[in-house]
Amino acid sequence: MSEQQTGRLYGVGLGPGDPSLMTVRAVEVIAAADVVAYHSARHGRSIARSIAERHLRPDHIEERLVYPVTTETTDHPGGYRGAMEEFYADAAARLAAHLDAGRTVAVLAEGDPLFYGSYMHMHKRLADRYPTEVVPGVTSVSAAAARIGAPLVEGEEVLTVLPGTLPEEELTARLATTDAAAVMKLGRTFPAVRRALERSGRLAEAQYVERATMGAERVAPLAEVDPESVPYFSVAVLPSRIDAQAPARRGEVVVVGLGPAGPLWLTPEARGELAAAEDLVGYTTYLNRVPKRPGQHRHASDNKVEAERAEFALDLARRGRRVAVVSSGDPGVFAMATAVLEAAAEDPYREVPVRVVPGMTAAHAAAARAGAPLGHDYAVVSLSDRLKPWEVIAERLRAAAAADLVLALYNPGSRSRIWQVGKARELLLEHRAPDTPVVLGRDVGGPEERIRIVRLADLDPAQVDMRTILLIGSSQTRTARRGDGTEIVWTPRRYPER
Repeated sequence: MSEQQTGRLYGVGLGPGDPSLMTVRAVEVIAAADVVAYHSARHGRSIARSIAERHLRPDHIEERLVYPVTTETTDHPGGYRGAMEEFYADAAARLAAHLDAGRTVAVLAEGDPLFYGSYMHMHKRLADRYPTEVVPGVTSVSAAAARIGAPLVEGEEVLTVLPGTLPEEELTARLATTDAAAVMKLGRTFPAVRRALERSGRLAEAQYVERATMGAERVAPLAEVDPESVPYFSVAVLPSRIDAQAPARRGEVVVVGLGPAGPLWLTPEARGELAAAEDLVGYTTYLNRVPKRPGQHRHASDNKVEAERAEFALDLARRGRRVAVVSSGDPGVFAMATAVLEAAAEDPYREVPVRVVPGMTAAHAAAARAGAPLGHDYAVVSLSDRLKPWEVIAERLRAAAAADLVLALYNPGSRSRIWQVGKARELLLEHRAPDTPVVLGRDVGGPEERIRIVRLADLDPAQVDMRTILLIGSSQTRTARRGDGTEIVWTPRRYPER
């Protein structure tokens, strides 16, 4: 059937509930339509119809699309999903019959038709067959923000919209990570959403908006809402943090692992702690990895003043500040967690709360790029003799090599330390074959990333600097050339019996 002979399909956004928030275009489309369709539960009442009711004509053909199930169970052989798929197919067929007859069909949708709306199921089944227009509407998120009277997002903040039906752990991670958020589909999910907000440290910021712009509208701090009173048509909102009144809290220090490079290596927990901090403390190079936020204070220092940096952070926390001390990789691996905890174990810092948030280690990042060289037992050793004598390092290298452990060597060299790599190679060759695989991972995750695999006998100290980590294989470590020409390294999990 040609386009001229068919009717036109409209997905009409009605806004959040107040009929006066319908757009002019929505009113025009409804007025000109032959058929008005809307979804409803089995009780027959339709919120969408009630919003548009003043614009319905007596001669409108009304198609009531009644859900076979909402939250209850079903005996459909395909379960809930099967019942809904059958319903959408049947509803689409009913609308298609009108369109084939040349009638214009307006499908009503609360909020915006393509924002968690039921209309999208009709759109996916019909829009490729009939001329279609989607009329956008004001979303419940926009309405909720307006009712709260606070900016939803400002500047470069990120807004995350989440369905409350997500698993609680997933909700917690995403809420901890984002600047601002709206959580939809509450009702029965409210207790889990509340726990996720509490676990992510965001509960004090959260606002609750019920039936925004409707007659029974309610706005309250989410922490004060009775879970038994929450309907489906409600939204949890975390508004903009910029200029927001920070909730009163005791000062604390959180040592945050940034991973080996940029934002892709941050955990959700780390992102959340960085966003929530009032003060950021760290080595200048690492602080530069953290996006700047309005209202945050950044305290940069040289890489050789770890003890002073730790005490400075703890002093800020004693004055009631929430402080994040940033550390590359994992803060507990040759990094800032030790310095902070050492200082916090002494007066006057014993009462200052200190937490450590893990990060991706350089060893694990480099290993993943190369394959799986750390697939069996391994040891981690720093080659820096700035804080321990070389004799101790040499003794540990010999012991690990004699035990046939894979080795991850941190801090292998710098401008002032150029001989340790060569000496380590000599020591290891006393116990390892010359062709033992060695992974050189430089600037992993960064713009100058380079992964190379060489033989232990060919390890050149001149190609190693402080931005490089070395992974030395055991007697069992293997290499292979893949079909695309790349070389991979792995250490089998099974060790041969002796």
